Amino acid sequence: MRAPAFWSQPQPDWRGKLLSPLGMLYARATANRIAKGQAEQLPVPVICVGNINAGGTGKTPTVMAIAEKLRDQFHDPHIVSRGYGGIETGPIEVDPLRHNAEMVGDEPLLLSAFARTWVARDRVAGARAAIAGGATAIILDDGFQDPSLAHDLSIVVVDAETGFGNGLCVPAGPLREPIGVGLSRADMVLTIGSAAAQERFDDRVLPGALPHIRAALAPLRTGMDWTGMRLIAFAGIGRPDKFFETLRALGAKLLRTEALGDHQKLSAAFLTRLERDARAENAQLVTTEKDAARLPAAFRSKVITLPVRLSFDNPEALDTALKALPVPSSSTQNA
Repeated sequence: MRAPAFWSQPQPDWRGKLLSPLGMLYARATANRIAKGQAEQLPVPVICVGNINAGGTGKTPTVMAIAEKLRDQFHDPHIVSRGYGGIETGPIEVDPLRHNAEMVGDEPLLLSAFARTWVARDRVAGARAAIAGGATAIILDDGFQDPSLAHDLSIVVVDAETGFGNGLCVPAGPLREPIGVGLSRADMVLTIGSAAAQERFDDRVLPGALPHIRAALAPLRTGMDWTGMRLIAFAGIGRPDKFFETLRALGAKLLRTEALGDHQKLSAAFLTRLERDARAENAQLVTTEKDAARLPAAFRSKVITLPVRLSFDNPEALDTALKALPVPSSSTQNA
């Protein structure tokens, strides 16, 4: 599913205004669900990486970065995800040798390369399984509106380019809940985007005392020279254009781009067409790491990926918060 274009406008247009009563009902339902939840406190710290916007804002690279930071502080972090797009209900630990994206979802499959990752529709059960497996910290992927677990640190991730869109809730706009309501539960906001996008982001909507961290996605240096490379690029992420713009900035020649819906299934017919077109135009197929996780095993050698990682402008508040998290003793882990 692709988000409607009118969601990203800075002010609501007639469509947003027409649908705003439904958006208020959606917000009320979310608030009621959160209010009725019984947040369970775990014996290890829980870091929630979530968003207020529906769809992709950069949570996956944020989870990767936090896993690395926690390991630097002698934690054994495990990731817990609902496994969106997969059929497994869990709790189950993701094993790339046994699982594919149809089973556990594309994001958990990708994240499992960075830290031990668990898929569970019941996040409490997933977290308990991770603790039993030795986790000293839980990174909760996309659990900001789930009231079942207490969070020791809640990070709201925002795409700096689109911000909070027209400021309305689904289906009138891109929000899962009103900005002020959501941010009142957050410990910090992380905006991801270029320097120009960060300049345009209106941080006046943020509470004054809420730490605001800025970061950008930067291509991982692999030694590959993209200059002049003839490419057919496809991506099914929150904003595929970001991926295409990154390739162009590296000097690649994009003969064609295919913008897919977030998590869109890669059908055999679609991939066959791409392979035929690439052969006809003497081009290389390229996609994101997350999309590559959904490729059939037999097709992966035909597609290259452009890996990106998060680069922080001002990580001090995040680093301080992570360092303040306790490292549980072995007896605490087994509690």
